[in-house]
Amino acid sequence: MRAAFALTALALAPALVACGTGGGDTAAADATLPPVTTATAPTPAGAPAVPDQTRLRAALLGVGDLPAGFASIPDPEQDLGLPATTESAQPDRASTDPKACAAVLAELADQVPGATARGVARFTGPAFTSIDTDAAAYPDAGAAFAFTTVQRTLAACDRYTGTDADGVAVQYRLGGLDQPTVGDASVAVRLQTTSDGVTMVSDAVIAVTGGVIVQVVASGQQPIDPAVLAGLARTAVEKQRHTAD
Repeated sequence: MRAAFALTALALAPALVACGTGGGDTAAADATLPPVTTATAPTPAGAPAVPDQTRLRAALLGVGDLPAGFASIPDPEQDLGLPATTESAQPDRASTDPKACAAVLAELADQVPGATARGVARFTGPAFTSIDTDAAAYPDAGAAFAFTTVQRTLAACDRYTGTDADGVAVQYRLGGLDQPTVGDASVAVRLQTTSDGVTMVSDAVIAVTGGVIVQVVASGQQPIDPAVLAGLARTAVEKQRHTAD
């Protein structure tokens, strides 16, 4: 679950400061979250063209698309050629209740099986902020189905709880976020992850364009500038849209 990545920063909470992407309003993170507003992807007239793995991954957001100060986090297997990770000898006490809410902001291809291509790019920024993006391509009307499936999870997980890998209690609150529509259809949400009195905010946009579904997530102790998130989402969708041209 992508929220677990944010919990790494929770351990460094005393050092966290405003997000370097333009800064948000701390009060905005503490306010009551509105419900998630769902969207419907248009039914394609025919089977939309979908990119292969190489083209989809090449069209993910890169460092040049991000605000200054962000750097890519290489994938240990894909980028560094390291062997797949093995099970740790230490017990993993991570849990989520309800269990289905563990899928919130997880990679799209993991949430909805059947993708013919998938890719993910992760970036780290100032003051332990992060920006993650992933995309998945589905044949026929699969992208629209995936978009609907992801939204069902979001709508069902407005409040849930869990523990991190060390067994520390975590509380989650999820709500809607006001963002302009991108792609054929899109939905925006805010996830607040709280542990030991410290809250991390993850603002996300999930969009569908043709046969591809795209997700952009920005995390930090304060919300990302809404205009910056809107620009990232628009760029991510446009880059994927052109992979099928």
